Amino acid sequence: MWQWTETVEQYILDVIFDRRHDFGARLTSAVLFGLSRIFQVIVQCRLWLWRHRIFRDHTLGCQVVSIGNLTVGGTGKTPVVEIFARALQQAGRRVAILSRGYKSTPRPFWQRVTAKIMFQEDQIPPKVVSDGQSLLLDVEQAGDEPYMLASNLKNVVVLVDKDRVKAGRYAIQRFGCDTLLLDDGFQYLALKSRLDICLVDRNNPFGNHHLLPRGTLREPISNLKRARYIFITKCGQFGTDKLRKAIRRYNDRAEIIECAHQPLYIQDVFTGEQFPLSKLQNLDVAALSGIAVPESFENGLRALGANVVYRRSYADHHRYTQQEILNMINRSLKRGAKAILTTEKDAVRYPKIDRRDIPVYFLRVEIRIITGAKDFDDAVARICYR
Repeated sequence: MWQWTETVEQYILDVIFDRRHDFGARLTSAVLFGLSRIFQVIVQCRLWLWRHRIFRDHTLGCQVVSIGNLTVGGTGKTPVVEIFARALQQAGRRVAILSRGYKSTPRPFWQRVTAKIMFQEDQIPPKVVSDGQSLLLDVEQAGDEPYMLASNLKNVVVLVDKDRVKAGRYAIQRFGCDTLLLDDGFQYLALKSRLDICLVDRNNPFGNHHLLPRGTLREPISNLKRARYIFITKCGQFGTDKLRKAIRRYNDRAEIIECAHQPLYIQDVFTGEQFPLSKLQNLDVAALSGIAVPESFENGLRALGANVVYRRSYADHHRYTQQEILNMINRSLKRGAKAILTTEKDAVRYPKIDRRDIPVYFLRVEIRIITGAKDFDDAVARICYR
């Protein structure tokens, strides 16, 4: 079932990014355009209902920070959530990350049906990926991003539930948390007393400027006005003046912070052994990824001096099978690759295999703030001491 879903998803992405030009693609594009217009009306109506308090939000008596974006995937959100959580925890806050757990294993069907029939959905606790001390769920149950955050962050609680109001109450009552980070929460408006942080990808800020499903926008660009801080991610040697001016047309008060994904080291997926980035210099590698923008990962490997002799990409959040990894190994060896490189988010989804005739590494990255470090510090202080 998931393979069929991924095939459809990949086809739609090819249409969105104009990778297909046949009659079927043009017809699909026209249908998607009509649906995107309907979606835009729905989105704006929903925001109007929240703004006029016809839909009522909730106050939990603690700091609520949403970190998200206007587009679907590809902005590098998880490392930004990680750096915020670490900074807040080191500043003395008791932090919980609340995630919806995209593509995590749902609860048993009978349990969900029973809860709906008995009106007991609020009584089912959220999934506890980490209690701040130990990992309590595997990647299948948690979802890859919550699992990765829980693996990298100590003394930070990570919870998964679509109802993040319920998850927030649980974090406060069960773990004594006083700061809630909404992972991918820019469109989640049910929690009040919030600080909205929006991420914009410098390389592809707003896609083709169409809303879903014709484009990658979740809501109109004008809704950037809700953000208090805007992070321009994946900044490199090229300037951001043009993008800053575009952002200022919609939001003239937000602090703009520029950051880049800084590679730290490579790590063996199966043994955990770490190696310096210099190991990639002039190394023939194969690139394997299941992320929204695989080109950014592959170009990053080239920038580190690696020769990408073979590449394979899947849909975002793809669940790898043993056979897919074995096929990748065989094809990589055939192309002369000396190592397979993947992302950290992909690495947590790898099945265990016994073959070791070619090493498989993931690239560990962290966010590096290029400009606006004082604004970042001010954001942390604002959350901690407001």
